[in-house]
Parts: sequence; structure tokens; C-alpha cells
Amino acid sequence: MTDSVDECDPKAAGKTHLVLIPSYNSGTKLLETVTDALRHSWPVWVVIDGSTDGSGEVLRALRDEACGLRVIWRKRNGGKGAAVLDGLRAASLEGYTHVLVMDGDGQHPASAIPEFMGLSCLHPMAMILGVPVFDSSAPWLRIVGRQLSNVFAKLETLGAVGDSLFGFRIYPIAALLETLEASRHMRRFDFDAEAAVRLSWRGVPAINHKARVRYFRVVEGGISHYHYGRDNALLVAMHARLVLGFLTRLPRLAIRRFKS
Repeated sequence: MTDSVDECDPKAAGKTHLVLIPSYNSGTKLLETVTDALRHSWPVWVVIDGSTDGSGEVLRALRDEACGLRVIWRKRNGGKGAAVLDGLRAASLEGYTHVLVMDGDGQHPASAIPEFMGLSCLHPMAMILGVPVFDSSAPWLRIVGRQLSNVFAKLETLGAVGDSLFGFRIYPIAALLETLEASRHMRRFDFDAEAAVRLSWRGVPAINHKARVRYFRVVEGGISHYHYGRDNALLVAMHARLVLGFLTRLPRLAIRRFKS
């Protein structure tokens, strides 16, 4: 884990770093999340991934009022990784080098944006991976499933990745864009885990940093698109594929780890 860091200058980092929020039917929490993120002076881009609940429409008025907000629309829902990929392509064309990806459902802490941006400014070659600090709102079944995924991710990266599924992260755009475009995977729930593992294989250092997470109840506007059977099956298939890839890379990864 890392210690607290100073914030980097938003005026300077705003030319290289932005906040990217992929969103599919995030309900009322999307507007709250975007508003909170905009308070920290970095550009905020939202990718509406074929939402049908009208949550993206409420951003139109905010876009007219808020400097730095951009909304990208996808006609069909393609999954988190697909939405992030569209955002990366657009950001790369405009000269950005890093994205802080966070969910639009209010679970991720917008208050941690400056600290994570500061770490990225200090370590521009690294990915800054959030490590969740849970409170009593966290469903125990989700925590158990996460721990199992983390066991495999730590094996596949020789301990580099602290948490495989927490989506509050900063990625170097070029490395992640190349990784995504080279694979037909990482388009849905498998995005967070596989992206971190494959970037680690590419030699992108991982800095693991704690961040609080909150799960909202339905009466609080909380929405979850997580399906235990479907998404766990996707993770099992993903880790089976990654373990095979890890075994073929093990000598090279071990040498790199030893040298570092």
C-alpha cells in the first residue's frame, strides 16, 4: 500500500488526466457521481453504454453548465470494457495520457480522485489500482467472490495486483488501449481483472492504494447489474485462460520480478 500523497495541480494534470465514467442504467446515482467528480477540477467524461433508464439524459443540462464534462453515447449496451474502450479512443485522439476509471453508481469515492491523481503524477508509468475498504453495506457474498478472484490475480501477477475487481483505478491510456484492442475479451465484467493482469504482464507497474467503497440499498438509489451465476462463470473462464497464459510467461515474469 502507499502513504498519502500531495495532490497534483489540476490545471497541469487536466491536460493529461481525465475521469472516465462508463455507465449503464445507473439511475439517480449517475448525476450525483458526475457532480461529485466535477468538483475536483479534472475533466469528466461519461460513456452512456446504451442506457434505457434515462439516466444519461439528465446529464444534458449539466453538460451545458459544467466546464469539463463530455458525454459519449453508445447506441447499444456492450459492457464496461467496451464503454471504456470507446472513451480511451476518444481521449487518446485528444492527447490525454491517463484515465481514472470509476463507476457511475456512487460506490466509488469521488473524494479520492485528487489523491489518486497525485499518485499518477508521481508515477506516470504505473497503473494506480484501488484496494477497497469495505463497510457494513458490502454484501458478504460479493466479498467472498472477490477474495477468490484476488487469489488467482495475485498468482497470475506474482503478487503485483492487490485487488482484481475494484474498478476505481488510473490507467496509462496507451498501454490499456493496445491491450484492449489486441483482445476480443475484457468487454464486460471480466474487464477490471483481466486488464490489470495483462497490463502487469506488459511490465506496467501496479501501485495499490486503499479507497473506501459503499454499497447503496435500493431505497437509497442503489443499482446492481451483477449476476452471480453469469458473472462468476465469466470470471472462472477468464482466470482459466489467464493461468495458462501465466504459465507460459512465468520464467520471464519471475526474472522481471527478481530484478525489480
